[in-house]
Amino acid sequence: MNHPHEIRPDIEQGIDRKELSRLRARFLKLNQGRLQRAMGGLSTRQQQVLTLLPLCLHVNHPLLPGYVSGSTPAGVAGFEPDAELLAEAQRLTRSFTYKPRHGNPPQPIHGLFLMGSMGTLAQAEQSDMDLWVCHAPDLGEQALNELRRKCQLLEAWAASQGAEAHLFLIEPRSFVQGERDSQLSSDDCGTTQHYLLLDEFYRTALWLAGRTPLWWLVPVYQEHNYHAYTQTLQAKRFIRARDDLDLGHLAHIPPGEYVGAGLWQLFKGLDSPYKSLLKLLLTEVYASEHPAVRCLSLDYKQAVFANQLDLDALDPYVMVYRRIEHYLQQRGEHARLELVRRSLYLKVNKKLSGLGRGRSGSWQHRLLGRLVDEWGWDERQLALLDSRSQWKVRHVAAERRELVAELNQSYRFLAQFARRLNANSRADQRDLNVLGRRLYAAFERRAGKIEVINPGIAPDLAEDTLTLVHSPNRKEPGTHYWSLYNGNLGVTELEYASPLKRCRELLELLAWAHRNGVIDNSTRIALHPGSSDLSEFELFNLIGSLQQVIALPLGPVSEVRLLQPSVADDILLLVNVGIDPLRHHRDLNILMTTERTDSLSYAGVRENLVLTLDQVTVNSWNEVLVQRFDGEHALVRCLRDFLNSLGTRSHRPRVSVRCYCHNRAPAISQRVEDIFATAQSLLDQNLDHRYLLQVAQHTHVLELLQGQVTLTTLASHDETVAALGEERNTYSPLHLDGNALQDYDLPLVLEQGQPGCIQVFYRLLDGWADLYVLDEHNTLWQQRLPLQDEQHLLLPLQRFLQSTVMRRDAQLPLESLQQAALQITYQQLLPNGIGKARSLEPRPVPQESPSQPYYEVQAILQMGAAEAVHVTLYCDQQEYSQLEHGDQLYSLVARQILDQRRSAGSYRCYITDLDLSELLGDDVGATSLYLRYKRELEQALNDAVGQAERL
Repeated sequence: MNHPHEIRPDIEQGIDRKELSRLRARFLKLNQGRLQRAMGGLSTRQQQVLTLLPLCLHVNHPLLPGYVSGSTPAGVAGFEPDAELLAEAQRLTRSFTYKPRHGNPPQPIHGLFLMGSMGTLAQAEQSDMDLWVCHAPDLGEQALNELRRKCQLLEAWAASQGAEAHLFLIEPRSFVQGERDSQLSSDDCGTTQHYLLLDEFYRTALWLAGRTPLWWLVPVYQEHNYHAYTQTLQAKRFIRARDDLDLGHLAHIPPGEYVGAGLWQLFKGLDSPYKSLLKLLLTEVYASEHPAVRCLSLDYKQAVFANQLDLDALDPYVMVYRRIEHYLQQRGEHARLELVRRSLYLKVNKKLSGLGRGRSGSWQHRLLGRLVDEWGWDERQLALLDSRSQWKVRHVAAERRELVAELNQSYRFLAQFARRLNANSRADQRDLNVLGRRLYAAFERRAGKIEVINPGIAPDLAEDTLTLVHSPNRKEPGTHYWSLYNGNLGVTELEYASPLKRCRELLELLAWAHRNGVIDNSTRIALHPGSSDLSEFELFNLIGSLQQVIALPLGPVSEVRLLQPSVADDILLLVNVGIDPLRHHRDLNILMTTERTDSLSYAGVRENLVLTLDQVTVNSWNEVLVQRFDGEHALVRCLRDFLNSLGTRSHRPRVSVRCYCHNRAPAISQRVEDIFATAQSLLDQNLDHRYLLQVAQHTHVLELLQGQVTLTTLASHDETVAALGEERNTYSPLHLDGNALQDYDLPLVLEQGQPGCIQVFYRLLDGWADLYVLDEHNTLWQQRLPLQDEQHLLLPLQRFLQSTVMRRDAQLPLESLQQAALQITYQQLLPNGIGKARSLEPRPVPQESPSQPYYEVQAILQMGAAEAVHVTLYCDQQEYSQLEHGDQLYSLVARQILDQRRSAGSYRCYITDLDLSELLGDDVGATSLYLRYKRELEQALNDAVGQAERL
């Protein structure tokens, strides 16, 4: 049934100019209401800018802003300034007089529109003005250059009046064909979208002057027939070309646009997560409805046709929220919905706490207040959100976990969508790869990488006072760790306080605090050094060194650098942090009295004074990484890894060495600096060398071969101990001799081996399944698992393999990525059940089910003391480490997973992502190695789950 006030402009049922005029009037009435709201949120000078812009584009007058010359294209279609506007112009410049143009003067400016957040719930004092200046198609290059110059001058004038304006030249005919300037908004989407940008334009644009959109006059049910419908209107002379502006329709959106737009919003989310999250979720909603998507702009148009002109209901941000709300409620994803509500509230940024139920203030306060009442938020929650500017580490870290989880989930959805529909984005593949690497650099966790916890959540995390504590680790006797607390705490208070951060090594903790702005120049630190030799003098200088090397804010990363694997730009080596080397040597009395000589073979007793090195690296992707070397051969291992990281690259990092220990600090740092300079100089000569380095009782031979450095340590009795650094694996075919294993599945699997791909084979048995993987080097991995169904068997493996391939790809130049990409394939061994497998059938790659989001469990493995491997698990972004939980790690994580399960029943837990970067160094690492660690970690985790279920 039609709405009683709905206009049904069906050409065959007698539509006429009068009905179309009524329809246009409805749009203009709504437009006027929103324009008044926009003006109400501007200062007097900003209002003047918006008021005078049409006049400035209508005439060329030396006294008006933006004047270039008398021949600059001017004249807005159908525009004639009224007395009030002319009075406003004369208030700006008293000598201005307007001379009407008679006859039929050219009007090359066809329309002027303001789009974006102006006039919406989210309009703020700092909101910019994005204006589309639609012009005639026949302007020559010189005329366009002059018009472009005029727009630039108008932007500069607007800035002088406190308004950030961006004027974009749009030629409608080219725009409809997808040919446009790539800079279409201050939030430039590059080449990633066209129709989604048009959708945003139609539902947010405020008409200021000129022709009105032809799209207004086409009913939603005729959107798919847009061209024929509008041509009929023109043929019957129901509309005139000089009245309407044609920017195209929204009958169909290519699926690739969702991918491009989603990746763009993910990139924007690095700095503005709340704003981007709303747009990202809307993109997900649209993609989930494809191909039967109904854009919000069509809902907006349908409401106008039905004469439903409620400004609040048709507010662009309210419409976005309502569509996302419906989508998430249908899926039962209430946690995501709550995050969306917080994002909307923080984006609008109109504080409601303390206003009470009968909220006063602007129309934005009242509208937001009605939404908040609908959500059931109390005063406490409002006060917490309104105090965002005072949020510190704990709250920001918790908020970041939810935001990053949401961004990752949306990324997976878009990637899955692209694979399912083979959606080629309008964005150049290079652009998409660059965006993917920006996300990787910002959010991907790996050993030694300092996590950035504040992606635009709070303005300042700096603490006035902190307490730094060195403590014995009761969970690992004989080891220690460092903790950072807010406030100045005494010994008794520390027993009951919870640290902001805990790390095994001091430099990792200090780098984290500096990189995240927890420590700044005004922060006072109370030091409890424990059994360490750390002094306040050394602590002060360590922080100063970090501030020099990691100069905040870090500059933007160029696309050129992202096209290549990351390389070290700055390396800071800190020697003997928190250690006095003389106090740690057995011949202390001799060392203190004997003549001082070489720091690596000290005072005739051949004692090495370099006991530890902490390496802090800032790389070309703005990642900050920390690595520690200790033990007898710390220096040579650090030197070896440093030279290996350089390889055959011409790029050389800036290396600085610092030492602030109590004794011999300048001599130690100078000696280490000389060693690194000498070794790098030899490498720069691009020759094969043997570099003999004597440290204490040992002579170390560094083989500087092209692209790889190996180390041999010769003990005093000339016995070769070991050569460190494993050779990289290469592909080799596997053959079975004679009748070996002919009664099993392996012969059928092994004969399928191919280089450069990951091949998954599976066999379904009675309640069990056998999984086989041949990796890129043809290494076999095998596992038998309980069988629930194929989806639960294969999807966890696919998720893990995808994350492994993604980590591998990040280490490759993008130009070689296409050739080196590892394809993942699946084949099923048949028949099912026991007996010999006789055939293989290809199977599609397992696809995610959007209605069944999975539980992320990421593992990071790091080397500890005595070659022990330390495990840290992240469950939905929450960290659980052996440092904090010791041998209870798996039990605790098991309970956490069981608490999160949505359905009854017992099923396996899976590792979804694994980082081995600290164990592998610069080696890429074969997929089979990752799979072996995965199997061991999952076994420990599932054993713990089984124990927890039995309790």
